[in-house]
Amino acid sequence: MSPPSGRPPEGTEEPPGTGRITPTIGELDLHLLGEGRHLRLHDALGAHVVTVDGERGTSFSVWAPEAAAVSVVGDFDGWDPEAHPMRSLGPSGVWELFVPGVGDGAAYKFAVRSQAGEVIQHADPLARRAEVPPATASIVHHPTYEWSDDGWVERRRSSHPWTEPMSIYEVHLGSWRRDPDRPDAQLSYAELADELAAYVTDMGFTHVELLPVMQHPFSGSWGYQVTSFFAPASVWGTPEDLQTLVDRLHAHGVGVLLDWVPAHFPRDEWALARFDGSALYEHADPRRGSHPDWGTLVFNHGRHEVLSFLLSNALFWLQDVHADGLRVDAVASMLYLDYSRQPGEWVPNEHGGREDLEAVAFLQELNRVVHAEVPGTVSVAEESTAWPGVSRPTDQGGLGFGFKWNMGWMHDTLGYFSREPAHRKYHHGELTFSLVYAFTESFVLPLSHDEVVHGKRSLLEKMPGDRWQRFANLRALYGYMWAHPGKKLLFMGGEIAQEREWSEQRSLDWHLLEDAAHGGVQSLVRDLNHTYRRTPALWEVDSDPDGFSWIEADDADRNVVAFARHGADGTPPLVCVANLSPVPRHDHRIGFPSAGRWDEVLNTDAGVYGGSNVGNLGGVVAEAVPSHGQPASAEVVLPPLGVVWFTPAVPGTSG
Repeated sequence: MSPPSGRPPEGTEEPPGTGRITPTIGELDLHLLGEGRHLRLHDALGAHVVTVDGERGTSFSVWAPEAAAVSVVGDFDGWDPEAHPMRSLGPSGVWELFVPGVGDGAAYKFAVRSQAGEVIQHADPLARRAEVPPATASIVHHPTYEWSDDGWVERRRSSHPWTEPMSIYEVHLGSWRRDPDRPDAQLSYAELADELAAYVTDMGFTHVELLPVMQHPFSGSWGYQVTSFFAPASVWGTPEDLQTLVDRLHAHGVGVLLDWVPAHFPRDEWALARFDGSALYEHADPRRGSHPDWGTLVFNHGRHEVLSFLLSNALFWLQDVHADGLRVDAVASMLYLDYSRQPGEWVPNEHGGREDLEAVAFLQELNRVVHAEVPGTVSVAEESTAWPGVSRPTDQGGLGFGFKWNMGWMHDTLGYFSREPAHRKYHHGELTFSLVYAFTESFVLPLSHDEVVHGKRSLLEKMPGDRWQRFANLRALYGYMWAHPGKKLLFMGGEIAQEREWSEQRSLDWHLLEDAAHGGVQSLVRDLNHTYRRTPALWEVDSDPDGFSWIEADDADRNVVAFARHGADGTPPLVCVANLSPVPRHDHRIGFPSAGRWDEVLNTDAGVYGGSNVGNLGGVVAEAVPSHGQPASAEVVLPPLGVVWFTPAVPGTSG
């Protein structure tokens, strides 16, 4: 917190009973707030346990410029709006009060009286902790957690995520795994810490991505309708419990990405909506401030104080909670003024266009700040349109994100794999089109939670054919995905071939692993991850066309594709061949980048994965016979509905 300035800010009004204690908020804090440049706003506003003039208590402060009066209420004063009136710190719009004797764990709200005389008790926008729903009060929180991941954080500063492996396990904490003795009760962050960290490590994922862990009373929103942006979801425990989870994952070498929602917020009157009786955090005009799809309110990204709020919130999760990156939700809805709106329902920008220039400027500033203040962390955009340069630097006109979800790849690839193999030749372009634009952005390939809900069916149930073919198709999808350029993301349950659609109200169906077919898919995902991580050709130059070359792109009649992945100079290549028909193909000649022995390092049809064990007995020998534009070739066996990977044999390791 910035030190007090030594005198009350200009225009300070003292309500009766506050005494003459110097405000605990300095003039610099107020200036930076108004400029939209306060990157540690959470150290200034909110509730902070401090000692003032030798007396221990809590300093409360809140931004409410249009309020007629504000008081702090809580379990320490019987929730009496008359007991602790706050003083206005002049034109900044900030109200402040130090209350002696109030400490860690006290429940409180701000009673805000509007200019119209209505009084509403609001949760603190910058609270670090919140009550467990359905209760809605904020809780005074004095941070005490002692981190043990200094080595991780230091190594992160010099990391280069674009040239490193990234395989992300997307998790909803409330439904990943529940205690079988109390299936209706959700495990806490701390209870999940050891089990999740051990599981993800065993499975070989490099990162966990958590659906929003910010306070969200409505569980059906999955965390995407946040009411307290600085408070961890209390249903899963305390802030220290969440820090324990992050710390434990780091101890296992696993990075942590958090879903983050700076686009919109819910209308609950006790939260951010019309906080001081006016449109404070949201736009006043419903054509900009009301979201038609989700019934929520849209942040006013052009207001400086809102910028301070959101920028400091992003840094809070990266710096104070040690997250390794933020996946920014609903970016497309931020970029376009006419998103989900009909003509007449939106307001053009100053140039008459549909681009939200204020939101664009905010996203660019967000990425500049994140990459400057927390080097080595990543920002990932969930952006579903063709907006150019989402993951290009801001000084080149881009939005500055580290990565962009490749929604086009997801849509086309799932569309292809959901078709009967007999029809796939007519849709071959759905499989190959992603390589036309694969290097225009730094992409993440997502098979996310959105693809297994609302009647879309589980990934396994999307696959055609009988039971054996469905499992074979799913394994082939994963084999193709892990070899395709781009970082990987798989929603929990995909690795065990979950049969039911996901629901936030129940655990994954872990009992399915008693079945060999489900266990085989899990074994495949584990091997895909570990093979991926030790094969630099699959990630060193992910976003560069030099990292990929087609070998066979046009064999639509046989549903066969083949390509090579390349790393930096001297990195051995990997050849991926996919036979997406149910017919095994023997003596199928495929080009290879060089002559010599090539080991079959992965085969999705292996018996251990539940396949038919059709393969190449450990490898093939490529002869100096040109084919498919390559200097060498070999006759290979392609398993039915299978994907095989080959890498050059290391001398002395292959028979």
